[in-house]
Amino acid sequence: MVSLEKNILPVIESVYGSLTHLEKKIADYFLSDEALTDDLSAQAVSQKLYVSVPSLTRFAKKCGFSGYRQFIFEFQESSSESKNVSRDLTRNVLSDYGELLNKTFSLIDEEQFLRVGDMLNNAGRVYIYGQGSSGLVAREMEFRFMRLGMVCKAITDDHMIRVNRVMLDPDCLVIGISISGETKIITQAIQNAKKVGAKTVLVTSKNSDDLRQQCDELVLVAVKKHLAQGNNISPQFPVLVVMDIFYAYYMDLDRDYRSQIFTNTLSALEENQEEKEHES
Repeated sequence: MVSLEKNILPVIESVYGSLTHLEKKIADYFLSDEALTDDLSAQAVSQKLYVSVPSLTRFAKKCGFSGYRQFIFEFQESSSESKNVSRDLTRNVLSDYGELLNKTFSLIDEEQFLRVGDMLNNAGRVYIYGQGSSGLVAREMEFRFMRLGMVCKAITDDHMIRVNRVMLDPDCLVIGISISGETKIITQAIQNAKKVGAKTVLVTSKNSDDLRQQCDELVLVAVKKHLAQGNNISPQFPVLVVMDIFYAYYMDLDRDYRSQIFTNTLSALEENQEEKEHES
């Protein structure tokens, strides 16, 4: 079983896009292995990076901490849990998955998942938007939630995402998936959905005030360098983890009823398979 530990690195990564050039320099330092062995006092770091102590404080506050001292305490606490990994290919891949699971655990806001669960439960119709690997997650989510009796549809085509705008009303929930947070068709569709009164959820790794204003819930997913290119592991993995958590919260709101529907869908699939075998 994977041991989950709260980690500060995904917090830094989630705000990275909103940092100034100077703050990104500080972030890059703390995201590197170098910071694990250096003297991390404010004076030492400011001299090493040629930045002022107030710059370190502003960086820490952008990461959600009261100041640099609290930031360093959390950083050193999470760093003490880090373990060196062999260069063996299998271990590296498994390590990447473990890292993303730990990062996901660090970003989870359980109150937010309760709210999203309520949105899923109360929606008359659910639309899931995604492109590329995110589109694959959207289709997987559609398949899984339909088996619980939800009226939902995954839409992955540019044109259809635009056209679907006319189908939306306050009874709808729209979930957009964009790991980068920069897929214009998805972010624009979320804005349009909110304008007509639909509930909106954006699943992304980009933590920015602009995106938060565009949707009802901004759900953060973990990232790893080069994840979008699928270098080592599937880029949709962290989003699938979040979708599984959505599923668990939705299921828990009416477990007996939804378990029965799930059983009924399995029976329907088995009956269909038996009919095909009989015909052949």
